[in-house]
Amino acid sequence: MQDLSVITEWIHSFLSSFMPGWLTTTVECLLIGVGLLLVYALLALFYIYYERKLCAAFQCRLGPNRVGPMGLLQSFADMFKMLIKEIIHLNHIDRFLFALAPYLVILASMLAFAVLPWGNGLQVIDFNIGIFFLIAVSSIGVLGILLAGWSSNNKFTLIGSLRSGAQMVSYELSIGLSVITIVCLAGTMSVGGIVEEQSDLWFIFKGHVPAVIAFVIYMIAGTAETNRGPFDLPEAESELTAGYHTEYSGIHFGFFYLAEYLNLFIVSGVASLLFFGGWMPLHIPGWESFNVIMNYIPSVVWFLGKAFVLSFIIIWFKWTFPRLRIDQLLALEWKYLLPINLVNLVLMALIIVFGWHF
Repeated sequence: MQDLSVITEWIHSFLSSFMPGWLTTTVECLLIGVGLLLVYALLALFYIYYERKLCAAFQCRLGPNRVGPMGLLQSFADMFKMLIKEIIHLNHIDRFLFALAPYLVILASMLAFAVLPWGNGLQVIDFNIGIFFLIAVSSIGVLGILLAGWSSNNKFTLIGSLRSGAQMVSYELSIGLSVITIVCLAGTMSVGGIVEEQSDLWFIFKGHVPAVIAFVIYMIAGTAETNRGPFDLPEAESELTAGYHTEYSGIHFGFFYLAEYLNLFIVSGVASLLFFGGWMPLHIPGWESFNVIMNYIPSVVWFLGKAFVLSFIIIWFKWTFPRLRIDQLLALEWKYLLPINLVNLVLMALIIVFGWHF
């Protein structure tokens, strides 16, 4: 397996050869920030095209097919259109909070984005409470949505933001318990440590039935956490126009739009990290020749491939199931997912104590 830390160490050595330590650290932070923003933008454009094509396939349509070959440039055209759109200034709003809200949503997704293990040796930061940090920063996004709805001083945005707050706070419990179930199996909260623990076999296979249950609940709760169908009540177009971002225009609306797609990637990336080994190739104990062949596939390809496949499942949810009512949505979490998750966590603890896992 190729170790990409060789490249990052070479860059550090090169900068250190003619810069003082403090300046080297500053330049490296700037390079990482620019790199993350670039990947952030490109992934968002890819996901917009990806979902449009999948949606078209589900509905027996063609999807984007005019701008560029096979419509590949349609997302770029939409991006440039969004950038030059006028920002409409409203009089009846709380201006500071109204302007702050989209940046909080972007901040939450960027911080979570930075913790993901992109490849072997390709991670911005890895510390011993990485999973705890990931859960904490992902909770900031709901603040931006609540502020957006409240500061807009509009009944539709307020209803949308209240729905989103109830939904995201509720389903964060199921996401947290699913993550804790896998953390118990891994024995560490370090993102790198969780990936390394799956070097012989991925947790979805190693953790028996509790790992599979945790994965299913995580995918359902993750779909709800990103406000995607069939859990898209906060922005139900048929009843709330555009939900909590009804009053936003121009680039500010674009921030919410980008964050929604990047949250889809983050949920998929965390699922691949916890259940499918992140960048770790598929290794089967005893199949040494097969394992050697799998190691030739670059680690970045493994991580992105897993994330895209899991994203396909979440997109499949949206274009298959009808939107739930708010009472059905909350009943699913509090009456079913949460109790199942608690029992599943105890079951995983018993499996670890008695050593029944592979």
